[in-house]
Amino acid sequence: MGKILSAYLFPHPPIIVEEIGRGQEDRAKKTLEGSIKLAKDIKEKRPSTIIIITPHGPLFRDAISISIKEYLEGDFGNFGAANVRIKFQNNLELVNNIIKKSGIENIPIAKIDEELAKDFDISLKLDHGALVPLYFVDKEYKDFKLIHITYGLLSPKELFIFGQLIQRLVLESEEEAVFIASGDLSHKLSNKGPYSYSPYGEKFDKKVVELLRMGDFKSIVSFDLSLSERAGECGLRSLMILSGFLDGFKIEPEILSYEGPFGVGYCNAKFSVLNKEAGNKILEDLIQIEKEKVAKTRKEEDEYVKLARASLEHYVKYKERIKVPDNLSEELLSSRRGAFVTIKKDGMLRGCIGTIEPTQINLATEIIENAISAGLKDPRFDPVEEEELSELVYSVDVLMKPEPISFLEELDVEKYGVIVSKGFRKGLLLPNIEGVDTPQEQVRIALNKAGIPEYEDYKLERFEVIRHF
Repeated sequence: MGKILSAYLFPHPPIIVEEIGRGQEDRAKKTLEGSIKLAKDIKEKRPSTIIIITPHGPLFRDAISISIKEYLEGDFGNFGAANVRIKFQNNLELVNNIIKKSGIENIPIAKIDEELAKDFDISLKLDHGALVPLYFVDKEYKDFKLIHITYGLLSPKELFIFGQLIQRLVLESEEEAVFIASGDLSHKLSNKGPYSYSPYGEKFDKKVVELLRMGDFKSIVSFDLSLSERAGECGLRSLMILSGFLDGFKIEPEILSYEGPFGVGYCNAKFSVLNKEAGNKILEDLIQIEKEKVAKTRKEEDEYVKLARASLEHYVKYKERIKVPDNLSEELLSSRRGAFVTIKKDGMLRGCIGTIEPTQINLATEIIENAISAGLKDPRFDPVEEEELSELVYSVDVLMKPEPISFLEELDVEKYGVIVSKGFRKGLLLPNIEGVDTPQEQVRIALNKAGIPEYEDYKLERFEVIRHF
């Protein structure tokens, strides 16, 4: 029988690596000291396998990435220290079991090898999210095999189940394992960071650190994703998998350090495993929480959202469009406007399609058509299936007439959406989007959607929306 020894949250600022910081490491002194302490704790545990989850390896929206090379290696060449290299043997037996079991559990896995790396133009080297924690571990302890996993942008429930799956396979093996969740907290603590300041950054960090201090993993997995998006973090999904990995164990949590010296939150945390407990039902609670959220949302739907939901549900079930109901408001039946329908599942985007200007005889028909398209024709997602319908929540944005503007200062990301256009190329971004805090970000995303380079002379318009939930 295998054994779960402990789990850790490691931040990954390259500056705390001596050969990169070159005397600047003390600018993140607490993080440096915390990382050394975590590495020494791993040395004391002497695991046969270390499982590391990183945000910065090959990242896919619809799959978790697992490296399947015999040896996992990397260097800090991207940070001016190519001579600092580390190399570990992959635990391929456990990796193959994880891949096989994930397939049975319908958790999509991308197996990262030479062929996939070539197809997607991705690196086979260990990323800095893995390298920084392992740099400190390698200085203290070397007698282990490694498993390198990059989380995917899956639902919290799927990430939690994936963590549970890894736990079961470790316990069924002969391995003694520790788990490293690599991740930084908010990147928006100040304007000195990689992103512009957001008040949500500090709020996110305080809440997550407190939850970790209490060992409240249910709240980690059910965390408000809109807050995490606005905070600009990269560690929450690593922690969701860690939560599944520790599920059912009595844990002794310890926060070793927290600081935000570069506008980015760094937290070192240790979760000592004491013993297995019976009767833990986090997954059941998560499912119930989500059901209650959906039920509450649907109870509060207005006629716009009810129409969008009824449209998609009817089409998925019967492969035909619903007739426009007679009892709708005058605006829906008589006005003509562009509209966007957004669909979410487990708090995450499941589809979003709309029209900038009206294409149908009235707003009701516009919503009906766009709801079907959002559920079945958004190229980023597989078509919605009937068994998903009870889990979906909807919103409808009705667009007001766009007006031309000349300067970014005329935009307000919460009040106005933006349209950029150059010839036949056109891109739109709705207002009040999670994680978009400045007009510069808003325009940059819209330009990217339109395929317009930032240096081109493009037309800029703003518009307001009436958002229906």
